[in-house]
Amino acid sequence: MTEQITEQAAGTAADSATPRTPTPVDEVAEAHFRGMLDLSPALRIEVGAPGRDDELDDYSPGGWAAHDDLAARTLAALGAAESASRAAGTFDETDAVTADALRERLGLTRELHSIGADASAFNVLASPVQEIREFFDLVPTASAEDWEANASRLRAVSQALAGHRESLLAARAGGRSPARVQVQAVIEQARAAAEAGGHFDRFVAGASADRPGPADISSGLQAELADAAGSARTAYARFADFLAQQMLPDAREDDAVGREEYALHSRQFLGAAVDLDETYEWGLELLASIDAEQQEIAEALFPGSSVTETMAKLDADPERRIHGLDALRTWMQETADEATAALTGTHFDIPEQVRAIECMVLEDGTGGIYYTPPTSDFSRPGRMWWSVPSGVDSFSAWQERTTVYHEGVPGHHLQLGAAVMMESRLNAWRRQGVWVSGHGEGWALYAERLMDELGFLSDPGDRFGMLDSQRLRAARVCVDIGVHCRKHAPASVGGGIWDREKAWRFLTDNVAMERSFLDFELKRYLGWPGQAPSYSVGQRIWQQIRDAVRAREERDGRVFSLRDFHTRALGLGSVGLSTLQKALVEGF
Repeated sequence: MTEQITEQAAGTAADSATPRTPTPVDEVAEAHFRGMLDLSPALRIEVGAPGRDDELDDYSPGGWAAHDDLAARTLAALGAAESASRAAGTFDETDAVTADALRERLGLTRELHSIGADASAFNVLASPVQEIREFFDLVPTASAEDWEANASRLRAVSQALAGHRESLLAARAGGRSPARVQVQAVIEQARAAAEAGGHFDRFVAGASADRPGPADISSGLQAELADAAGSARTAYARFADFLAQQMLPDAREDDAVGREEYALHSRQFLGAAVDLDETYEWGLELLASIDAEQQEIAEALFPGSSVTETMAKLDADPERRIHGLDALRTWMQETADEATAALTGTHFDIPEQVRAIECMVLEDGTGGIYYTPPTSDFSRPGRMWWSVPSGVDSFSAWQERTTVYHEGVPGHHLQLGAAVMMESRLNAWRRQGVWVSGHGEGWALYAERLMDELGFLSDPGDRFGMLDSQRLRAARVCVDIGVHCRKHAPASVGGGIWDREKAWRFLTDNVAMERSFLDFELKRYLGWPGQAPSYSVGQRIWQQIRDAVRAREERDGRVFSLRDFHTRALGLGSVGLSTLQKALVEGF
């Protein structure tokens, strides 16, 4: 293929400002992204695209079939476009990456649809029950018109949940019942969303005329919003009843999906096929090596202390504690801004627009920390969110500094913000229409280790916290593959075949996390196969790619530039790791 590609560089700082003449392949990708926007109001809100304000995503069997049909039409159009570009002599490296990424992503979408894995998706973190609720964290709220649209969206919650209900019933009829532990947990989540004074009521309280921000919010609109929030709460209450009465009795006891299906999910989250047995053994070895690093720091900090004792002593150090939500937000913002300033122009090219990140703290939350990208025009900046559980008001700076680097710069914010900046060079699908967990989360873990390499975690407590973060990710490689592929468990948890009980013991032996949070984490792994390992496995592949590029540069007598590597790699946008490997190491 190489001889048919023109020499247009991909990902250099210079050509990021040079407009690219769209090709037939670009046009196919753009059309696919428009199709995605048509099918997903949530995606429209995420990227700031216009569209109907009274819709939520369609989670019915017909909705999933529409996504499959879009993938099929795009793949058919891609073949013709690629042939036309090659014949015209315009097929370049950017086209090669787009075509490879489209085939990998959409081909897998169709494979998962063919077994019903899309419509039957159901877990405690990333399925329609959570996505519908979290949709309202991102909707515009600046004007009366925004709030009128939000009232319509709240009334659409009932239809969205009805579609999800239809898909679950169809999946059950086809032999794909959800696992009991997931159903029980999601019932609790749905009932919480249905509570008076809960998520939806707090959302519409933001439209109160006596609160700063909203303008021209009439009493009539406030009443309409309160009623619409009640409608959403009622929809969640009824959905909880449906789960309890119709899904729970037939829920399956086995948490494992089996090796064959797991391999598909692993590819879904990595964008690459890996040897699952070798990866499982690597996970065990990685966990042991991280434990050794932590023990070394523990001995240096507090001689004679274990890893667990060291954590307790770090937590007890008043200089390493943050008290209050306002102080937490300030600390997050300062830490993120300092990292951006230090890395700009040294190890990274960071565009001006991407140097701003907004740190957000949500009260009465789940405990999760996550990132949402900027809109295409940066009218809404990239945001780092900390969803703080009710009653929690003290935080460990030593444990969370690495999290700020993970979510901010050089992690997700740099990665996704830089992609949004490339409007003149990458098509919209490459910039905003594709997310591969192994690429994105792998990059964020790579960023954590990189900050250690660059000296930003020179404080032993901060470095200990980074290792604690990486330890969790290594442990779940073992648990996730172990349970879902029904592998033999280590002797430390009793041997035999992995199951939920062995997984819990393994996690409690190896992860320093409050037990209620850890319980949620385990449910997440059991219900979302393949996603949790994508962090560490993705980091591993990123590091392997960097090592391969360095070796090639040195073999050719060139000086390896970390800054150039990062610029070129991030210039590709989010792609599967197999596509990344081809683009940076093997060539097309």
